[in-house]
Amino acid sequence: MTRRALIGVFGGTFDPVHIGHVQSARELKQLLQLDELRLLPCHRPPHRATPGVSSEDRLAMVGLAIADEPGLLVDGRELKRDAISYTVDTLSELRGELGEQPALCLIMGTDAFANLTQWHRWQALLTMAHIIVMARPDSSVPTSGELAKLIAERRVSSPSQLSDQPAGSILLVSLTAYPVSATSIRRSLAKGDSVESLLAPAVLNYIEQHRLYR
Repeated sequence: MTRRALIGVFGGTFDPVHIGHVQSARELKQLLQLDELRLLPCHRPPHRATPGVSSEDRLAMVGLAIADEPGLLVDGRELKRDAISYTVDTLSELRGELGEQPALCLIMGTDAFANLTQWHRWQALLTMAHIIVMARPDSSVPTSGELAKLIAERRVSSPSQLSDQPAGSILLVSLTAYPVSATSIRRSLAKGDSVESLLAPAVLNYIEQHRLYR
């Protein structure tokens, strides 16, 4: 039997993309045995303020950050929709392009998952993809209520089970913690402090050339 393709979907504002994003993406690809992992910069995020840096700049920086990372791809589809970037629309587009056979893995942190019931058409997400929940040190998955029930019903224990079907499962994973945040990087850049250890050289060069975050 031919193995089902596994495709990861890792969205975010990436404002800016930093080493924590890239190292987590690399670790996720290996842990989940993904054939490819797509990083999708969010154009107009529905649950937070729109970034001050343009979507085009953030897309360009993600492309530079993962240029030499096998199996990591940048996907700019949300920039093509001049509307709120709803994840359900993105997954629907991907399904239309890839067909029903591949397994899609929607990756999010525990903080995002805890607010999943506030997402647009959130019940439809598991009809199109698995949900991979990354443990965060400052938050945890719900232990009661609707999402706790959903975990109890849909949770699988191993990444190998994700290829059994194209969508519908929830997997909780723990990754290496990287003590870096885009917020702190933006503050450091605004003050003129060094962030060389936190950004890929090509990303830092892009920021300096375009005078971003000043």
